Amino acid sequence: MTRHFTARMKRSRGQSLVETALMLPVLLVVVLNVINLGYFFLVVVNLTGAARSATLYSIEGSYTPFAGAQPAAGSTNCATSPNTVACLAFQDLTGAVWNPTNTNNTILICSNSNINTGTGQGTASSGYANCQQYNSTGCIWGCGGSAGPFSTVSDPEPLDPEAPNFVANHVTITYQFQTLIPGTFFNAALQAMPSCTGSTCTFRRYATMRSMGP
Repeated sequence: MTRHFTARMKRSRGQSLVETALMLPVLLVVVLNVINLGYFFLVVVNLTGAARSATLYSIEGSYTPFAGAQPAAGSTNCATSPNTVACLAFQDLTGAVWNPTNTNNTILICSNSNINTGTGQGTASSGYANCQQYNSTGCIWGCGGSAGPFSTVSDPEPLDPEAPNFVANHVTITYQFQTLIPGTFFNAALQAMPSCTGSTCTFRRYATMRSMGP
């Protein structure tokens, strides 16, 4: 009896090691896909919250004890002029997502505090908020009278149905990032999403809120 049991153990010696070696690559691919997918949703949550906070600030900035007027859309230097909508959005994203100040990441801000310059921009009286677009280096569209056609911005101006009594204020954040773990096998779950190509994903999250017209 003991001899038969010992013989069986000798024949199965190393079986667990072989099974582990065969399954380990599959388990590794599954775990790394879960990590990348989790990071994907982390970015979505943070971008959605940042867009909403920035839009709310663009409307309520003049109703706080600190500010007496609506905040400007952005500035060329967030260190010296931090109290702008764009700088607030970048500040919200700093620490929450990786490299939010990459110049590929932009914030489009439609607020009636903006100066109406640039081709294609509307006026508050027509229900359109004036739009400007910023990245971490400053304004890249809609400011200084040097704006190009509005078609160069991939987001339409929001129209309020009750203009000119109300104006739709709008913030769109465009954020491009690399997944934590590059590689097609490790991003298989993200390949079905139109916002991702390979290990690169581009998100656009926006929020629109109404304020009383001027």
